[in-house]
Amino acid sequence: METEIPALLRAREAIAPERFTFHSSRMRMKKVTKEELAAMDGDSDRCALELSDAAVDVLGYACLVAIMSMGEGYHRVSEARLHQRTVENGYSAPVVTSAGALVEGLATLGATRIALVAPYMKPLTQMVVSYIEKEGVKVSDWLALEIPDNLEVAAQNPANLLEHYKRLDLTGVDALVLSACVQMPSLPSVQKIEDAIGLPVVSAAICTAHQMLKRLGLPTKVPNAGTLLSGRY
Repeated sequence: METEIPALLRAREAIAPERFTFHSSRMRMKKVTKEELAAMDGDSDRCALELSDAAVDVLGYACLVAIMSMGEGYHRVSEARLHQRTVENGYSAPVVTSAGALVEGLATLGATRIALVAPYMKPLTQMVVSYIEKEGVKVSDWLALEIPDNLEVAAQNPANLLEHYKRLDLTGVDALVLSACVQMPSLPSVQKIEDAIGLPVVSAAICTAHQMLKRLGLPTKVPNAGTLLSGRY
């Protein structure tokens, strides 16, 4: 979130007049386990308060799997609760979760059948798949890279995804989720793979940027960031 969201919005600054500032408040997590994810989510209220002190215009909750691990449809609960924290603090701001943004991004594209890549261990990846499917999107194939350490996830070379995606069966899919995690970098490979396969390619970060721009009332156009950020949606 702290690298690719700014990169996307900086790229947008090259073609549009708006300028953006970025502010972060961090929830602690070292290992991507269900227990640490639950503790991390419990810290999100503090983060919403801290960020609303800065009178920000939109908040983004960066951890997709932390939301999805809390149960079906939890992104709606989280977004409403954290928005209420900003209201109570006197600086009302909309809240976008990367989990909700991915669901909304796929709906925006009209995707009903997808394939995805995730850095998580297989049980967590299966949980993500189940969450997405309960939102009405069939996950026909998925790849778990099985990386348990959060820092190692962030250190992945996005160019590796140019080969990883080839392990997926893309037959009949409407879109490819190249990274179902805002921690795993994918942006440099998104447009390349979209051009190669002729299908929309998204990531949790791209979907989050799309929803942030929508909440800000701005055009959803970012160069070289795939179909969702082409400005058509």
